[in-house]
Amino acid sequence: MNPEGPSQGGLIWNPLTPDRWEDVETLFGTHGACGGCWCMWWRISRAAFGRQKGEGNRRALKAIVAGGEVPGILAYRDTRPVAWCSVAPREVFHSLNRSTVLKPLDGIRVWSLPCFYVPREHRGQELMEFLMAAACEYVRGEGGQVVEAYPTAPRGRQLPSASSFMGLPAVFARAGFVEAARPSPARVVMRRYLTAA
Repeated sequence: MNPEGPSQGGLIWNPLTPDRWEDVETLFGTHGACGGCWCMWWRISRAAFGRQKGEGNRRALKAIVAGGEVPGILAYRDTRPVAWCSVAPREVFHSLNRSTVLKPLDGIRVWSLPCFYVPREHRGQELMEFLMAAACEYVRGEGGQVVEAYPTAPRGRQLPSASSFMGLPAVFARAGFVEAARPSPARVVMRRYLTAA
């Protein structure tokens, strides 16, 4: 299926809906994006993640999509999926909500932007920045007012790609996010406050 979403610099984004399931399978590949994650790390308990890593996580994500929930955004170049970010109301990220480090800051209802997946061959092309803007546009269209992210502070060293799937503070800052809290030396909570659509 050809992408139909808004375009920017030759890139197009679309929310993951059932008709785009084959696109996320193509993007994530046989390893499920990162070691069989299938973007379920923040959605389920660590015990459940360990039990269903790989095919179980693939089925779990597919069930979410088939049930009508949008778990994230796909970025396309031409008709090819090239990157992904997870974005949804914070309450659906059960492991995130149980985190002692990343517990809710206040009573404000936020949409969480907890992770990204950009395959090696597409890195260095500002796809994370594109997805941050796309996620904010999507959330605004859904009536959300605050997007919250949890980037990793590099602390003076370059992070390996496996440690930077939640993004970096400087990249979020360039996308209009501001620091809301620093609950640990490695973790920053950043927010972008959206204007009405």
